[in-house]
Amino acid sequence: MGVIRTFLAVCLWVSLALPSAADPLPRDTIAEMIVPPMSLGEQLNDKGVWQLLNSGGADAGYVFETQPMAPLPGFSGAPINMLVVLDLDGRFVDVRLISHNEPIFVSGLGEAPFHQFFEQYRGHSISEALVVGTPYGAGGGGGQLVYLDGVTKATASVRIAHESLLAATLQVAREKMQGISSGPPAFPDPDYSEDLSWKDLFDQGLIQNFHVTNAEVDAAFADTLWEDDDPEAQDAPNDAYLDLWIADLGPPSIARALLAQDSFRDLQDFMAISPDDEPILLIETARHGLVSDDFVRNTAPDRIGAEQGGFPVAMRDADLLVSLSDQVPDALQDGVAMILRTDRRLGFDPTQDWVLKVQAVREHGFFQPEMGSVSLDTTHVTDPRFYDRPGAVTRLAPWREAIHNRQSDLILLSVFLAVLLGVLAFRQSAFAALRHYTPIRLSILAVVLGFIGWWGQGQLSIVTPLGTLRSVIDGGSLGFLLYDPFSLVIWGAAILGFFLWGRGLFCGWLCPFGALQEFAHHIGRLLRLPQYDVPDWLDRPLKGLKYLVLLALIGVTLLLPSALDKAVEVEPFKTAITTFFIREWYYAGYALFWLFLGMILFKGFCRYVCPLGALMALGGALRMRRWIPRRVECGSPCQLCRVKCAYGAISKQGEIAYSECFQCLDCVTIHDDPAQCVPLILKGRSATRKPRATGHPNEVPAQ
Repeated sequence: MGVIRTFLAVCLWVSLALPSAADPLPRDTIAEMIVPPMSLGEQLNDKGVWQLLNSGGADAGYVFETQPMAPLPGFSGAPINMLVVLDLDGRFVDVRLISHNEPIFVSGLGEAPFHQFFEQYRGHSISEALVVGTPYGAGGGGGQLVYLDGVTKATASVRIAHESLLAATLQVAREKMQGISSGPPAFPDPDYSEDLSWKDLFDQGLIQNFHVTNAEVDAAFADTLWEDDDPEAQDAPNDAYLDLWIADLGPPSIARALLAQDSFRDLQDFMAISPDDEPILLIETARHGLVSDDFVRNTAPDRIGAEQGGFPVAMRDADLLVSLSDQVPDALQDGVAMILRTDRRLGFDPTQDWVLKVQAVREHGFFQPEMGSVSLDTTHVTDPRFYDRPGAVTRLAPWREAIHNRQSDLILLSVFLAVLLGVLAFRQSAFAALRHYTPIRLSILAVVLGFIGWWGQGQLSIVTPLGTLRSVIDGGSLGFLLYDPFSLVIWGAAILGFFLWGRGLFCGWLCPFGALQEFAHHIGRLLRLPQYDVPDWLDRPLKGLKYLVLLALIGVTLLLPSALDKAVEVEPFKTAITTFFIREWYYAGYALFWLFLGMILFKGFCRYVCPLGALMALGGALRMRRWIPRRVECGSPCQLCRVKCAYGAISKQGEIAYSECFQCLDCVTIHDDPAQCVPLILKGRSATRKPRATGHPNEVPAQ
């Protein structure tokens, strides 16, 4: 019992720790979200970017999801996916929420406030400084900040959604709206090292000072609503409003010269986890303060932005504590320091000029103040000697990419299958005769459930053979099978198993949902629940039901393919294994029904309903041998194996129905055990009364 519970707990922990990956939605789903007279055009890349067409069929912009390009984890740990419709001028036509798992909106506030939040993007441009903040943020006159009204109690979720949306939008803007791809980004060269002093940093422009006086800020607000709203600036016009120091910490040589040892180590740890991020150090010693009182760490700063090549650069707090090195002047040691990060993969190039934009914000009025801002801009660049720019990478074929991305999982799976098949093929009897065979089998099934099922997402489904059938009928390519090499390896093992064991290899050893049902059975026994054995007169027709289900699904595939997605839900695999029960209640209830039933009826779904099991049973007709050993006494007079077979795969005559055999090996254990097998027990008793004979003349060997 302890072994079972331990494995189940580990598998559950692994499944919950996994992030979910998502492919771009199909065309039909995206097309339904486009508001007429606009329509969806052609797909522009494999990341789910589509062409937007106007009523005349002309190019009008771009349609894309955020998750394939910027899967920023939400507060729940899962990405928030949005649909963005962008016109050719970079203006938001529409932003819609597609999917999320944010707890505050799932079971707290409801989804309505989240949908309303995204409606605010319509009409705004990606070149505007969009900030999630105060609802009184419609700055007129000299104001440049555009505030998006946040959602009370959900600040983190909406900020993360905002950053993910901007990151994906900027990626599309850089690659499509400029007509060229940004090319391989420049990365800090790990092999380049240089000892730098504070003087070196300053003289070479590796750290840059941006100084703005109160008088200069007053001049920027002149002739606006906010020109007299900063008494401190008017009382001390020559004092510093902004005294900002800027340095790029991506090159280790620069970071080592500016940071104390502990901060440098923290930064290197951060870069090891986020190697595509470029860290930017900001030190402010004047009154601006860098961020507002509403700033939330690890989000985009509300008063700092950046731009490069005419496009905004998404920047975010790195959430690192900053301690400066001793060689940094004392005046900077007392300032406000923070490290921001931006993703080089979205087009940022630290070796090219980029603009840091600092917002000077003023309020006019007391009860509902109007916010205004001006942008204080400075240009920064880092010497290219610290960077390495890799050449353009030749992309692998999609199927080779799929193998490369899962090579570790494929190696582990191959080793597991090689050991399992080797044991079953060459050491079957010795394996079944082990004293602790049942705990070992349950341990293997726990690996199948946790590694193959929840981790590897290798649950085979009737969807694959039906999709193959549909593709063959339509004359399409079967290349889609190569996009999931993990499952393809399991299909290969299952098909090999047809020749050696019939359906038993997959259904008994490699099916994650089958393993889950077997665990449910053992839990039912531990709870001392009554076990129900289906009588023979009912068992036989029920076993034929799965073939009718398979036939019905083939009919749907051929005659009504649009309904296939719903029809294949007869399999609870997607709910229990693929999504780990995170679905609508009726899907989760259906899957749980079979598991609870399995606590009193052994693997009822597998035996009676599973269409994949029916297909596996048909494939088992390729079996080339009778691999379960029998004796002439099996069935007459001995019925022990038949009584013990939980699958009902042994007839009263002792014959094995291989189409119903799940290769549990219980009958093999009995056959080879002189303490259980009745013929062996009788022979043992007779041997005590007469000279012992060699061999067993009545043995019927496996063929």
